[in-house]
Amino acid sequence: MFAVSGVTGQVGAVVGEKLLERGLPVRAVMRNEEKAGSWRERGAEIAIAEMTDAAALAAAFAGAEAVFLLIPPAFDPAPGFPQAKLIIEALKTALAKAAPKKVVCLSTIGAQAKQENLLTQLGLVERALSELPMPVAFLRAGWFMENSVWDIAPARDGVMPSFLQPLDKPVPMVGVRDVGSVAAEMLQEDWTGKRIVELEGPYRITPLQMAEAFSSVLGRPVQAETIERDAWEALFRSQGMQNPGPRMRMLDGFNEGWIEFEGGEAGSRKGEIKFETAIRVLVERS
Repeated sequence: MFAVSGVTGQVGAVVGEKLLERGLPVRAVMRNEEKAGSWRERGAEIAIAEMTDAAALAAAFAGAEAVFLLIPPAFDPAPGFPQAKLIIEALKTALAKAAPKKVVCLSTIGAQAKQENLLTQLGLVERALSELPMPVAFLRAGWFMENSVWDIAPARDGVMPSFLQPLDKPVPMVGVRDVGSVAAEMLQEDWTGKRIVELEGPYRITPLQMAEAFSSVLGRPVQAETIERDAWEALFRSQGMQNPGPRMRMLDGFNEGWIEFEGGEAGSRKGEIKFETAIRVLVERS
């Protein structure tokens, strides 16, 4: 049995789908019953558990050959990341009790960075789960190409605003289908101790090239324009963020180069999905 958390999201859905395609038994772990129908129809077991409920998580993971963990993203965390720490404690307790044979956890590029930023939450997850007695693997993914869904509307008007800068700096990005596919493969592999796999797309892409991809997909000129650093805090607060500092420092990390894979570009695994392909799917859905 393969227990898959986050199965109603983009990456988790691919993980579950790939395992079911192989004829493997899947237990779809989700927060409520409302989205269970399609997974139940495909033959998956359903387990309901909040990520802070250790008892429910232990029941969801019980008897599993492997567990896939996807920590719910917190884009506006309170200082000190208290919500992430609650989830970490629940997961440690649940996994220790359920004792699955192995665990694969979705992590991020830069999880090892010493400077505190939004991605520090997954660094905390890595350090805590590394203490578990079973084999644990962390899949560190690059910047999701699908984050560019927010750029579609302005791009239709000819502009792609960019927090990533300078505009000619290549960014390590990856498509969610590549992430889910690699995670499903890892769940079926064997290893001992702690394992780290770092994953990005087939090549790095600059914001200027991202705008070119939007131009190609939308069939109209699109120009990349930087959003100046001095404007970030006011902009994020106007969008309702209470604590924009961690997000701003994450962006700084990409722009300044200290958010990077531990093995660098040369040491990362390369996916297949190109940025333009991912954007075309997003535009078709919008």
